[in-house]
Amino acid sequence: MVEWTDFERATIQEIFSKIDSGVVGPAALSRCLIVYPWTQRYFGSFGNLYNAAAITSNPKVAAHGKVVIGGLEQAVKNMDDIKTTYKDLSVLHSDKLRVDPDNFNLLADCLTIVVASQMGQAFTPDVQAAFQKFLAVVVASLRKQYH
Repeated sequence: MVEWTDFERATIQEIFSKIDSGVVGPAALSRCLIVYPWTQRYFGSFGNLYNAAAITSNPKVAAHGKVVIGGLEQAVKNMDDIKTTYKDLSVLHSDKLRVDPDNFNLLADCLTIVVASQMGQAFTPDVQAAFQKFLAVVVASLRKQYH
């Protein structure tokens, strides 16, 4: 079980209360697909992902980016038991979708960049540390089903 300080808990809740899932989610997923093009193989049904412009304007990418933020918001609501919260998502991504678990780290890094750009100077080193700790717990929970 992860121990959260009051600062970490408050910081994570504050970040998610302020971000716009319709902006941050699509931007983070788009960044991941552009910077790490091999991650596109899991999104074959999304249509045209041939270049950055196509990816950033793709409505399926945007919709899935919002889904990702929705999943993270569930983790925020269940910070004391993220592994249980993500059990079904872990099974889905490992057994059905067969997503390379390293991709979760790549998306977490892209999400950190997007959130930092949205928050500006408010994204202090302490805020970043709390956010990255949260994302590390999420990634570990998603990887739980993998053998």
